[in-house]
Amino acid sequence: MFLTISTTGTKERPATDLGFLLHKHPGKSQAFSTSYGTAHVLYPEADDERCTAALLLEVDTVALVRRGKGKGRGGAPDAALAQYVNDRPYAASSLLAVALSAVFSSAMRGVCNALPERAGQPLPLRIEVPALPARGGAGLVGRLFEPLGWTVTAEPVALDTEFPEWGDSRYVHLVLASQTLTLAEALRHLYVLLPVLDDAKHYWVAPDEVDKLLRAGEGWLPDHPEQKLITSRYLSRRWSLTREAMERLELVRLAEADDSAVEEIDNAVAAEAETEEKPTPLAVQRRDAIVTALTESGAARVLDLGCGQGQLVQALLKDPRFTEIVGVDVSARALTIAARRLKLDRMGERQAARVQLFQGSLSYTDNRLKGYDAAVLSEVIEHLDLPRLPALEYAVFGAARPRAVLVTTPNVEYNVRWETLPAGHVRHGDHRFEWTREEFRIWARLVAERHGYEVEFRPVGPDDPEVGPPTQMAVFRMRDTDRTDKKEAKAA
Repeated sequence: MFLTISTTGTKERPATDLGFLLHKHPGKSQAFSTSYGTAHVLYPEADDERCTAALLLEVDTVALVRRGKGKGRGGAPDAALAQYVNDRPYAASSLLAVALSAVFSSAMRGVCNALPERAGQPLPLRIEVPALPARGGAGLVGRLFEPLGWTVTAEPVALDTEFPEWGDSRYVHLVLASQTLTLAEALRHLYVLLPVLDDAKHYWVAPDEVDKLLRAGEGWLPDHPEQKLITSRYLSRRWSLTREAMERLELVRLAEADDSAVEEIDNAVAAEAETEEKPTPLAVQRRDAIVTALTESGAARVLDLGCGQGQLVQALLKDPRFTEIVGVDVSARALTIAARRLKLDRMGERQAARVQLFQGSLSYTDNRLKGYDAAVLSEVIEHLDLPRLPALEYAVFGAARPRAVLVTTPNVEYNVRWETLPAGHVRHGDHRFEWTREEFRIWARLVAERHGYEVEFRPVGPDDPEVGPPTQMAVFRMRDTDRTDKKEAKAA
C-alpha cells in the first residue's frame, strides 16, 4: 500500500522544501521498521518546480497473523486462508495511518526547525492514494474531505476491467488537491480518515485512541458535519469510547464558541465533590482478596480456572511474584476478549512468556492443569448444575492437585441487602444455585476431607453482622502429610 504527497514551487520557494517539512531528505530512500512491516520513504521526483514524496508500506502478513494468534494469544477468528490472502498489502487502511504517524510524526505536529515559518504556511498539495477502501462509496469520501478544504476526485475501481458487468469494487482511486492547507493539517486529515473509510481497524482499539483522535482532530473535527460517523468508525464503534470522545468534542466546540478554555467550561462539578471517595466495587474487592491469599500462599505459578474476560489475569500480571499465569475458560469468545484486554498482541516477549490462555472444560480432567502452585475458581461453581459439581471437584482437587485452591461464590443470605434484586432471584441469570454460608462450608469441608486439603473461610466485602458478606471465599491448602506422601510416591 502506498500514497504520494506532491507540491509545486519556484526557485525562490523550491518545492524540495517538502523534504525539510517531512524531515526526510529527497536525495535518498529511507526504510523504517513498524509494528506491521517496513515503511519506505522515497522521492520519485524532486526539483525546484515539483517534488513528490511517496510512502510505501510493505505489510508482513505472516507476522501480522502471528502477532494475533501465536502461542494461544488471541486474535480475530478469521478463516485460515483469509488471514494470509486479503487486501492489507495493497489497500490503504489503518495500518497505513499508523505508518504515517510513525514516519512523519514531527511533520504531523507542524514542527520544522529548519523552516519554521514554512511549516505554518499553506502549500499547494496533491495527495494520491491508488487503492482506498471506501465503505460508503465515493460519495462518502467527498463528504469527509470536502468540508476540510479539499478538492476530491474519487474514482471507483472496477472489480475487473475485462468484465465491466461485474460492477465496481469497494475501492476508489483517490486524488486530493488543496491550496489552503498546511502539510501538518493534511497529514492529520489522512491519519483519521483513512481508517474511517476502511471501517476496519487492524489492531485493538484501546482507550488511548480517544486522545489520539482528539489530537489529530484538533481544529477541524469538532465542527465537521460528519463528526459522529468519523468518531464512531475511528473507534471501531465501541460505544463507551465514542460517547467519551463526543462529550469531549462538544466541550471543545462550546469553549471555542465562548472564547474560553475547556477547563473553564468543564467545571459543573465542585472540586470538593471530586475528592469524595467512591465505594470500591465488589469485583475489585474480590480480586484484591484473591491476590492477597495467593501472595500469602507463596504461589508463583497460578491457574485462573473460568478466567472469563481476564480481569484477574490482568491483576496478577502486575505483580512480578507470579511468574506464570494461565487463564482457562470454556468460552472462546471470552478468551478473545481477555486477549484484547491484556493486549497480548502488543505485549513484550518477556511479559508474554508469563501468560497463557487456552480453552478447556472444568468438568473433565486435563493434564495441562497439573503441577501448578495454586488455582483460582472465582465466581465459577455457581454456573454449574449441581450434578456436575463432583466432576469439577475431581478435575481440580483430585487430578490437577495444586498446592492451594481459592474458591469464591456469592452468599445468598446477603441478597436481601441488594435493593434492586427481587426476592427469590439469583444475582445472575446463569447462576444455577447460590449457597448460604453453611451450605458452602459443608461442601468445602467435604471436598477438603476427600482430597487431603485443609480449608479456611474468609469474608469478601462488608461483613454484615446478620447476613454475612456478599461474597464468601474458601482457601484450600494441601495438607503437609499429603505433600510428603506425594513426594515419596514420586521418588519410588
